[in-house]
Amino acid sequence: MSWLFIVFVIVYWIGAIGLLVWSVFKPLFSVFVLPFVLGVILLLFFSIVKYWRWIHSFDKLQRAIIRKNIWSWRFLPAIWEAFREGLLHWRITKKNLLLGYMHRSLAFGWFLLIVVGAVQARLAFPDGHPFWVAIFFNYFELDVDLSAFKHADLFANLMDALLIYVLSGLFLAMFKKVWSRPMGMRRTTRHTLMDRVAKLSLWCIFPLRLLSEGVTSSLFGNGGFLIKPFGNLIYTIGLSNQAFEYTCWTLYSVALGAFFCLMPFSRYMHIFTEVFLIYFRNLGVRDSDKKTGYTMFELSACSRCGICIDGCPMNRELGIVNMQGVYMLQSVRNLELQKNAEPIAENCLMCDRCVADCPVNIDLSVVRRQVRIKNKKAIDAKGGYGYLRDVQPFNSIGRVAYFGGCMSHLTPGITKSMEAIFNAAGQKYWFMDRDESICCGRPLLQQGFENQAFELRRKNTELILNSKATMLITSCPICYQAFKKEYKLPIPVMHHTEYIDMLIKSGRIKLRKDDRKVTYHDPCELGRGCGIYDEPRSILKATTTLLKTKEEREHSLCCGFNLGNPLLDIDQQTKIRNAARDNLLAPHPDSIATACPMCKKAFTRADNVPVKDIAEIVAENIIVTNRS
Repeated sequence: MSWLFIVFVIVYWIGAIGLLVWSVFKPLFSVFVLPFVLGVILLLFFSIVKYWRWIHSFDKLQRAIIRKNIWSWRFLPAIWEAFREGLLHWRITKKNLLLGYMHRSLAFGWFLLIVVGAVQARLAFPDGHPFWVAIFFNYFELDVDLSAFKHADLFANLMDALLIYVLSGLFLAMFKKVWSRPMGMRRTTRHTLMDRVAKLSLWCIFPLRLLSEGVTSSLFGNGGFLIKPFGNLIYTIGLSNQAFEYTCWTLYSVALGAFFCLMPFSRYMHIFTEVFLIYFRNLGVRDSDKKTGYTMFELSACSRCGICIDGCPMNRELGIVNMQGVYMLQSVRNLELQKNAEPIAENCLMCDRCVADCPVNIDLSVVRRQVRIKNKKAIDAKGGYGYLRDVQPFNSIGRVAYFGGCMSHLTPGITKSMEAIFNAAGQKYWFMDRDESICCGRPLLQQGFENQAFELRRKNTELILNSKATMLITSCPICYQAFKKEYKLPIPVMHHTEYIDMLIKSGRIKLRKDDRKVTYHDPCELGRGCGIYDEPRSILKATTTLLKTKEEREHSLCCGFNLGNPLLDIDQQTKIRNAARDNLLAPHPDSIATACPMCKKAFTRADNVPVKDIAEIVAENIIVTNRS
């Protein structure tokens, strides 16, 4: 913590305490506002401390990106996304309208209550007022001549309408706690004690506001279309007295103060943190394999909504409900739960389904990998990668490099088909791993063996650069994601579906269309991992009849036999695979198509219907032309 920040904190506290003392001797003050004021001071203090420390802990690359882009136009989409997701919760709304309405009414409704309340207080007290007057306006408005406030009734009715809006969302939140299925969720999150206390405080705020304003109305007749009738009801049942009024306003202030005090230490820290995360992400900042301050923003931007639980195949097919992304972030963030982080991190398919479902777009897989990397012991003896020195590059000037990948060698039909496609297109190529296969390193990185993965990346990069190849093409989505995101190569990197689609559109290969009906399985690493959805479908539509499945694209089901989870046994993997297979077989295809050797091998084991890689389908349907 720098000396400048220490000075800032001291000045801040002196100013806050001075303001509080000054307010005691001025009008528009009552002792019951103290819990609220204290909560605001503590919220600001701890939030500033946390955000300062996190920003100060960004790594060099993240800081460089911020310095480069901080004054760029990128802040404009950040503002729009922060409004759209932080207040309107648009991604959640697309999942379920009722769930989206619940989140939006609580977030946007409360925001409007604050904004409209501030305008109301400013118009009612044009000579100035303490900041808490807007929060407790119905109590303090009796101290002013409202005849000069021309729009008093309009604002009173508007504030009542907004309070109803917020209370409707609160009712749905309570309903979801009892029965979540109508809200589009089979399971809800198990929260920590701190989170539960904070939620109780939040749930008390708006009913207590309604009660407090109602009691004041029963005494003085103020309020709008909701508060006045409610005040009449309170008067009728005999609760209209100043002692009860003061008690209600005090409880309302205590609920607000308690919630604000707990926010920095509970899941509700996401309310502010999500805005910062969206801003940094729009500037181009991304998380790394080492925990940084940016990671802390991701951890705290999670609202623990639990949307990531339902789609997880570990939950859907195996009933394992304690390791989803929400619990991963919860365990890493909370000190008392950090001992659970490592087993939770290990027991995951790394299929990125939770990443696709996350309404905040948190990169959950990177956080898992950070935990896996931490304290991971080496799996090779010293000098275990010495064999890499004997692997030499091929002179590939004017050629493309083709990297089949380890799994493609276990499904040789794919590599043979790619060679046939290269030959049909007249493309000179270097089959980089034909004889001496070097892993791309991503499977090791996924398991947390960072140093070993680095050695493999270093050697492969050396081979590719020295070969002078003009492009790298790979058939394995795992390898593709590694070369695309982790290698930083100066040449284009393409998956074979992208490359084949390019060949078709440029006319370099001609294909016939057969009468097969196929369904396509989106591999996790290719689809959710790299966003490749359209190219495979374009190829299949040119060669077959492509049938639609219920769960596809970003909602595609994992084949279960990936390399992400070392803890699952064969029966558990089979259950996950069978769910994906049943989804693909539902439209009754003649064949299943995929674009991943691992997925092909998994579905082939099911022995229900032929399984083909897209490269194999294309190789079978090439129209051979005379190039002489």
